[in-house]
Amino acid sequence: MARKAKLKVSTRLLRKKARRSSFSTGKQCRFCSSDAQEATLDYKNGSMLRGFITERCKILPSRISGNCARHQRALATEIKKARIMALLPFTSSHTL
Repeated sequence: MARKAKLKVSTRLLRKKARRSSFSTGKQCRFCSSDAQEATLDYKNGSMLRGFITERCKILPSRISGNCARHQRALATEIKKARIMALLPFTSSHTL
């Protein structure tokens, strides 16, 4: 009996196909929006900065967070300041 080979579809191709089929609007930078007064970048605001790091404490890229390039650079600087001031961790506390 001949076994049929199972086709593997990579997740990258699935995401690319989903991107083509969706007609959603692009992500907007939350710091460039009209209500920018309430969303200011500051290293002392740890709860806001936690939304821009992963569970492994890596900084989210702008293609995921939706920030513009200028605010992504400023955000990375503020996260690094908060890490130095011990307001945010450098790495996650659990190990593999």
